[in-house]
Amino acid sequence: MSRDSMDRPDSDDTLFTGDHDELTPDEAAELDADHHEAAELEAEQYDVDHVEEPLEDRDGGLIDGPETDAHPAEDHEDEDARRVGEWITQRAGRFRQTAGELRQVLAGEAAAKAAIESLRARTPDSDDGQNTDLTGAAFFDVDNTLVHGASIVLFARGLASRNYFSYSDIMNFAWQQAKFRITGKENAEDVAEGRDKALSFIAGRETAELVRLGEEIYDEYIAEKIWPGTAALAQRHLDAGQQVWLVTATPVELAQTIAKRLGLTGALGTVAESVDGVFTGRLVGDILHGPGKAHAVRTIAVREGLNLKRCTAYSDSHNDVPMLSLVGTAVAINPDADLREIARVRGWEQYDFRTARKAAKYGMQTAMVVGAAGGAAAVASKALRRK
Repeated sequence: MSRDSMDRPDSDDTLFTGDHDELTPDEAAELDADHHEAAELEAEQYDVDHVEEPLEDRDGGLIDGPETDAHPAEDHEDEDARRVGEWITQRAGRFRQTAGELRQVLAGEAAAKAAIESLRARTPDSDDGQNTDLTGAAFFDVDNTLVHGASIVLFARGLASRNYFSYSDIMNFAWQQAKFRITGKENAEDVAEGRDKALSFIAGRETAELVRLGEEIYDEYIAEKIWPGTAALAQRHLDAGQQVWLVTATPVELAQTIAKRLGLTGALGTVAESVDGVFTGRLVGDILHGPGKAHAVRTIAVREGLNLKRCTAYSDSHNDVPMLSLVGTAVAINPDADLREIARVRGWEQYDFRTARKAAKYGMQTAMVVGAAGGAAAVASKALRRK
């Protein structure tokens, strides 16, 4: 670091935060408020306190901050020490987690914890013991990657049919999902509205009720929306003896139902806080998304002893690039425009199952395997009707 960079005078309108970055006073205040919120959130989750420690020079002497004049600079060395202290403080602020970033970390950890607990809950008989590749795994996004459409919208349709929601609520939520799919950007108000409505629905309800509803609605609405081609890819990893995980923003209870129905290892999803089996109406962290998914995958990899370089991740959205970039092999499934371009530049494999020809090519084998039980049920049903 050059002496010139330390002596660079700050203007009256901006705060120096890096070699090329400047913040207006309003932006600096907003960033400071965000950091304060993150510290409060971290203290709430981890029961820790952040104490502002005084800066010390190499000899153990205190370095006054920019707003104190208890010990005014008496010579050039004191002035240099003060400038160094200011520079360190400003630069350190750039590496603190924002409240949103911290919420995603908490969401990822909560998703991984729920997934690990689901593995522990398995009985020896329910574990097929076929995971022979102990360091390789596959991670699949759900919406528009494994399921045609948004699983949470399909779930809401099932709830509406049971008079939990109105169909106007479903149309509004579906419109929000459509805007997100078209623009690739989340509207903060839409996200907050959808999250609040969902949380108000589950608050005070038993977790077992949501699991039961998820199982019923999967059979009625979601099963027929599974992309056979993606199911075939998942089956390929299972046949190779690897774990296969779903990673999704949908509620973990529904995600685990989908994974169970398809014979997958488990699911990482959004976790709603519960006490004694009853939902409190709050999320643990936030909706599992973007960097939160990557954090959840990394946590599971450490827990299960996976080598991420030998793992594969699948998604349709550029929002999942953090997760896709984490593993050795990234695959774009039914990619949006941005992900298609990213995959092209990075040389990632791409599949598009939105056309009948491609879906049939990759889905025929697994469609027969995964759909065998459903087909048998349908035949039995027809036979009964003939009697």
